[in-house]
Amino acid sequence: MNKRGLGRGLDSLLGEDYSADSRENVSDIAVSDIVPNRFQPRKDFDPDRLAELSESIKQYGVLQPVVVRKQERGYELVAGERRWRASQLAGLKAIPALVRDYSDAEMTAIALVENLQRENLNPMEEAYAYRRLMDEFGFTQEEVSRKVGKSRPFIANSVRLLNLPETVQEHVSRGTMTPGQARPLLVLPTPELQTDAASEILAHALTARDAEELARKWSKKTVSEPTKRKATSRVDGERELEERLSAVLGTRVRVTERRAGAGIITIEFYSAEELHRILEYIEDGREIEAPGPNRNKGVSFSV
Repeated sequence: MNKRGLGRGLDSLLGEDYSADSRENVSDIAVSDIVPNRFQPRKDFDPDRLAELSESIKQYGVLQPVVVRKQERGYELVAGERRWRASQLAGLKAIPALVRDYSDAEMTAIALVENLQRENLNPMEEAYAYRRLMDEFGFTQEEVSRKVGKSRPFIANSVRLLNLPETVQEHVSRGTMTPGQARPLLVLPTPELQTDAASEILAHALTARDAEELARKWSKKTVSEPTKRKATSRVDGERELEERLSAVLGTRVRVTERRAGAGIITIEFYSAEELHRILEYIEDGREIEAPGPNRNKGVSFSV
């Protein structure tokens, strides 16, 4: 059986029989007896790509069976909706299928993982899929990373996009703004500022690096006048540490000095998952050394 394109994460979710070379468990099921997966996260299928797959199926048949589960009447797709749709276009009456007994939760997880591994989801669809795997099924970022074949920092950065205002998320979904352009906006304190900054980025076609610089400048402008005067008296090392912490932790960080050599670090988070990500990063034992005169001086964390 042809396994190309099947990631290990989906393979492990579907079970070992799915990847076996033997076809003893495969049955030919009428295409008309199968209904789509109701938990399918993707609603739109590229007609050109379906047409290409349909032509391939006309020539070579369906090389890899779909996976279904039995219903009262007929079957429901678990994995392989593109193959099923393309088979309909090709005029096939039956399609090879593996029949499995899955719960609704397993159906959802498999549908999400299959889409993440097989389809070019837009960045926001991808972010929502990762969040669902974590929120609905209790996957950690590390587990999601293993299942979909992406690095853990990639997963964390992807999910962080969900903290942006809907208008900014729509730009990322449509491809008018890249994740690299949008992610720096997370350091800005309000959705209004983030939306305005996004408009500035689009109006001037700023690069991701330019977007980082814009967000840094706008973030400084939001400081109140009394705070600005106080900030000018802070040593350069503290400001540098604040920027470094924001970059390392991937969220807005504020350092407040209470007295010489002591103070509070405030770390912003926007969801329980975001908080767990930050805590896991800190618990990994990575040391962030304060520059200049603040080296080795203790501070307390506030989140």
